[in-house]
Amino acid sequence: MDPATERQFREFMEERSAALMRLAYLLTGGDQHAAEDLLQTALSKTVTRWTAVRSPEAYVRQVMYRQQADFWQSRWRRRETHVAVPPDESRPDGTPALDLRVVVSEALTRITPRQRAVLVLRFFEDLPEKEVARLLGCSVGTVRSTTHRSLARLRELAPELDDAGHIEEVVR
Repeated sequence: MDPATERQFREFMEERSAALMRLAYLLTGGDQHAAEDLLQTALSKTVTRWTAVRSPEAYVRQVMYRQQADFWQSRWRRRETHVAVPPDESRPDGTPALDLRVVVSEALTRITPRQRAVLVLRFFEDLPEKEVARLLGCSVGTVRSTTHRSLARLRELAPELDDAGHIEEVVR
């Protein structure tokens, strides 16, 4: 890689790494280490094709979506452990918005990786169903049904989200 191209890549990483890390964190269900690994993998795949990539951020995001989809489709993936009572309890600081973010974050960790990926892509990334289906390698109908089941599961896990208004608005 020539010095000018390397400089461009470094500038891109400096400017966009925080936003990309947030996305990776959401895609991995709040697992900081897995998010770091996911972003590092995506960036290492991007750097090898840097000169051919037209939209670097879109390319990195797509690599992360596919990498995460591969993870939960793999037979050898690790199993998530769900517990009735989380080991550490958060303490509300009196800020309702912060409390809702904690509730949403905890609820997202308790749904399946596929459900989490669909919700993140649909509501946090604001992608249309057709694009989500393309990125995850499934049909639009599967995205719709998974979205419906995922939102229903979030309502079960965190009924207080419905008290705050429509759950879809809280997730957005």
